[in-house]
Amino acid sequence: MIVVLRALGIGDLATAVPALRGLRAAHPALPVALAAPAALAPLAELTGAVDRLLPADGLTLLPAVPAPPDLAVNLHGKGPQSHQLLRKLQPGRLWAYACPAAGHDDGPPWHDDEHEVTRWCRLLDWYGVACDPADLRLRRPPPDRVAVGVTVVHPGAASARRRWPVDRFAEVARRLTAAGHRVAVTGSARERPLAEAVAAGAGLPATAVHAGRLDLSRFAALLSHARLVVAADTGAGHLATAFGVPSVLLFGPTSPARWGPTIDRHLHRVLQYPNLSAGTEEPGTEEPGTGEPHPAMAAICVDEVLAAVDRVARDAAAA
Repeated sequence: MIVVLRALGIGDLATAVPALRGLRAAHPALPVALAAPAALAPLAELTGAVDRLLPADGLTLLPAVPAPPDLAVNLHGKGPQSHQLLRKLQPGRLWAYACPAAGHDDGPPWHDDEHEVTRWCRLLDWYGVACDPADLRLRRPPPDRVAVGVTVVHPGAASARRRWPVDRFAEVARRLTAAGHRVAVTGSARERPLAEAVAAGAGLPATAVHAGRLDLSRFAALLSHARLVVAADTGAGHLATAFGVPSVLLFGPTSPARWGPTIDRHLHRVLQYPNLSAGTEEPGTEEPGTGEPHPAMAAICVDEVLAAVDRVARDAAAA
């Protein structure tokens, strides 16, 4: 068995897909178990590279496995905690970035400024496993019980610093609706009040609010059959890339050079003010409901977003 640690969120799993597929191709006889949050099971299935999900939320104790794995692969971080967590499984081999603090020198050096997709492909390449960084597409789920052809407006993000102001999302949703788009406002159950505020500001009916009403399987289906996605740097944007759906993505403190789309560039537009974002990577520890939007997010105006929507639509139609 191969145990892969990636106990993070939707976007994190989406960026690890080429590495997971590289492992699957290199070791077809070994089952691949992914240690990740249980809610991500539907997404793991869409990769076609995972046989089993081991429920894991962050760097807590991993579930027991029947026997020590043949191989443990750290696609979670640079260590030492993630290395040590995998070592507790007593794997035959550990593939991970070099981390002297964890007693692991057999691995490549970590580069902070590397794109997340490239990072994990480079790790596996070090150990002789070929990966295709462009192999990011997920299998499109059937559109059962979801609307088809909607424009998804996703106002949430993991931290308030990465969120665009609600009134601007509402104005974008209002003007897109006036232009003929069927807008669906999405988010988690926790983000439902945020989605409701966007819908109310846009004059949309309650039925347009999908936040908290969709599990990940249906959320992925909705996005995969969408007309367009407008979101911040969050899981919805990564799924738009994975399903080849046009998107307009708003970046603030995080860098698109590390987290932005790397394929189908004609389908995606990234908006960011790099001069306001330099040296301000994602805070990480901030509570989702606290704080103000980062200045780089606040600098993005409604007309810029709408212009990007028009440009993406033209480019997608011309492709």
